[in-house]
Amino acid sequence: MSDGRNRRDVWVVVPVHNEAPVLPGVLAELLAVFPHVVCVDDGSTDGSGEVVRRSGAHLVTHPLNLGQGAALQTGLEYARSMPGAGILVTFDADGQHAVHDAAAMVERLRTEPLDVVLGTRFGGERPAGMPLLRAAVLRAAVRLSPRLRRLGLTDTHNGLRAFTVDVARRLDLRASRMGHASELVAQLDEQGWRIGEQPVQIAYTEYSRAKGQHLLNGVNIIVEGMARGRRA
Repeated sequence: MSDGRNRRDVWVVVPVHNEAPVLPGVLAELLAVFPHVVCVDDGSTDGSGEVVRRSGAHLVTHPLNLGQGAALQTGLEYARSMPGAGILVTFDADGQHAVHDAAAMVERLRTEPLDVVLGTRFGGERPAGMPLLRAAVLRAAVRLSPRLRRLGLTDTHNGLRAFTVDVARRLDLRASRMGHASELVAQLDEQGWRIGEQPVQIAYTEYSRAKGQHLLNGVNIIVEGMARGRRA
């Protein structure tokens, strides 16, 4: 798909929890473009770790399931310690994200005065396949967060992100589960980094919808955003 020699300073971090059915395809597509991929197997019980080993990607293992936030922090710590690392990308393991979007975000970091590029599902109309109720909850989370409005961000919990290694070295995610996304945005804001958004494609397959957040998690996003907004 592309010459990986131009992306040897890029590390892609993939948190993994029981994604064996789709993981081979996700990793094959990533490794065709990015030579450095590290997966954090967060206590999987379905053989996901073995899938990662066979793929040729780097593997870090949590013996127990600690949550996506903890897996991301582990992966970031691993990737930012690698010699020559310059840009880090976070990428979901469930097949929703498009590799070409990640590549475009990396290119923006190289060519624009940005420290961080965050993926957004709301660059235009509601993404095809996104349930109406989920879209409404996510948009409400943005409207109710003073921080997100101040930063001009349109998406709260998109797992596709790219940032420089200098940013990655200063990120310290303590929220082990889904609260990490609000925590990450808060740290980006507090540090004053230059943030851009990138409209991205999301594949809402039957598999990804089954693995995705429940409505209760969406409500928690709103509550967390309001609480952090009051502290901003």
